[in-house]
Amino acid sequence: MRVLIATDAWYPQVNGVVRTLTSVARAASKLGVNIEFLSPEGFPSIPVPTYPGLRLALPSRRKIAQRIADANPDAIHVATEGPIGHMVRAYCRSNKRAFTTSYTTRFPEYISARAPIPERWTYAALRRFHAAAKVTMVATPSLMTELGQRGFANLGMWTRGVDTDLFSPNRAVEIDWPRPIFICVGRVAIEKNLDAFLSLDLPGTKVVIGKGPQQEELKNRYPEVKFLGQMENGLLASHLAAADVFVFPSRTDTFGVVQLEALASGVPIAAYPVTGPKDVIGNQTIGVLNEDLRVACLGALRVSREACREFALSRSWDVSARQFIGHVEKVAVPFDHHIDRGTVRAPALA
Repeated sequence: MRVLIATDAWYPQVNGVVRTLTSVARAASKLGVNIEFLSPEGFPSIPVPTYPGLRLALPSRRKIAQRIADANPDAIHVATEGPIGHMVRAYCRSNKRAFTTSYTTRFPEYISARAPIPERWTYAALRRFHAAAKVTMVATPSLMTELGQRGFANLGMWTRGVDTDLFSPNRAVEIDWPRPIFICVGRVAIEKNLDAFLSLDLPGTKVVIGKGPQQEELKNRYPEVKFLGQMENGLLASHLAAADVFVFPSRTDTFGVVQLEALASGVPIAAYPVTGPKDVIGNQTIGVLNEDLRVACLGALRVSREACREFALSRSWDVSARQFIGHVEKVAVPFDHHIDRGTVRAPALA
């Protein structure tokens, strides 16, 4: 089966969406499923308002239609709700082609943190976007419940996995900083709620890995914090494994793949009891959830690193890929059954 995933999030971005999509593609290839991406590559782009480090692609309807025709997919999945996602959705509706989507980012909360736009307006727009899909995939049971209560329909579970070879306690690098080391990895932006972590009175050293629009502001406000910038792959894995506690202060992430990466590295989690951390940690003794983040951080120091690693070993990308494939199979029909490739129609923006 050939699957085309349309995504507005792509390299050089390094985030949970990009890591999830590429990891699932690798795992799916071992299961006989070929996944290709219709990404921003090849399209002109503009900076995202309030976030100049990110760019939005500006695809044309004709080029979107041609790239879908060139990919000749059996199934189409729309991973994001940006310009590419909207164009591909419109293409599928115009050509009466079933498709799947995924809900991976809390845009209502992210947007309202930056602009005076009520969350209910954005949720209404997202509900309309996803209503056209055969299945809307979500990462956790609590997110599925929440979206169901907000009127989203046709929801299906698509869990996340972790590369336990890349993220391992054995990769820990030597760090000559006062311990314990509390580390946070992710986009340095207002929606990640880093203030809640950096303002805590904690022993040892606080470390932030990542970059984003709030970086300079937070560096100036918290000069004692170690800001290491963007890291990927082995470099990220080695620093993550060297930490004593992974702090996840976000209240808006739908999952947080980096939580599994920390656990695979043998590092316990400290977080708020919200969607994402609740679904990953639950009642497992692999971290501490508390509305007082300082209590969670100090409590996580007593968590067994071996238990964290053992938990992560059962969360593979193979399981995630099988779930994804099960959903897209519901819309899989040979491409030529949908449309004459010689007369590709550009979509109306419905």
